Amino acid sequence: MLEELKERVAEANRQLGPSGLVKLTWGNVSEIDRASGIVGIKPSGVDYACLKASDIVLVDLDGNRIEGTLNPSSDTKTHLHLYRSWPDIGGVTHTHSPFATAFSQAGRPLPCLGTTHADHFYGTVPVCRALTSEEVADDYEHNTGVAIVEHFARESIDPMQMPAVLQHYHAPFTWGKSGLDSIHNSIALEMCAQMALSTVQLAPDTAPLPSHLLDKHYLRKHGPGAYYGQGGKAGH
Repeated sequence: MLEELKERVAEANRQLGPSGLVKLTWGNVSEIDRASGIVGIKPSGVDYACLKASDIVLVDLDGNRIEGTLNPSSDTKTHLHLYRSWPDIGGVTHTHSPFATAFSQAGRPLPCLGTTHADHFYGTVPVCRALTSEEVADDYEHNTGVAIVEHFARESIDPMQMPAVLQHYHAPFTWGKSGLDSIHNSIALEMCAQMALSTVQLAPDTAPLPSHLLDKHYLRKHGPGAYYGQGGKAGH
């Protein structure tokens, strides 16, 4: 099972380049095997095109290395805190994709302005706070995860209905049922950020999507009576 986990994580990370979400090595994907509590994550600074399953680093939920000779991603502690806090998620993606990162740097939440956004995210994608100097000095990557989880708890946001966050001054994180699913949410987030920016440039006073349209589009794909797609396959 762990060999399969490494294969999936390697393939998910190799998809970051063609997805257009990353430049250089500005991103990483992880996936957890919930049965064993083992997480596979990209090694730090390794080019995606060269990545092999044997390069994937396996760690437990406390960050102890289980397998792998390379250093895990510098964002590993953030991923692990999300996995520990939200037992229903199975994969995490972090990128510095341009449009979503622009919203993050500006400290602006991403409003739901249309049905494309509503198909993926149940409302406004939130911005969580920047870290304090003490948090950065103490344990930057762990406290990044803490800030995300605290924001969702404080605002009563369901992470399964809102599989994305923008961290102020930093960049987006997304999650999903698997590593590949979390990448799909990153792609959706980036496209929605690009469309939202274009929309407010054309019409600065654009109002958020009315709630009846938000509910219809989100719930027809993710609700208990979902009927979108062919057995979970994407597409209109």
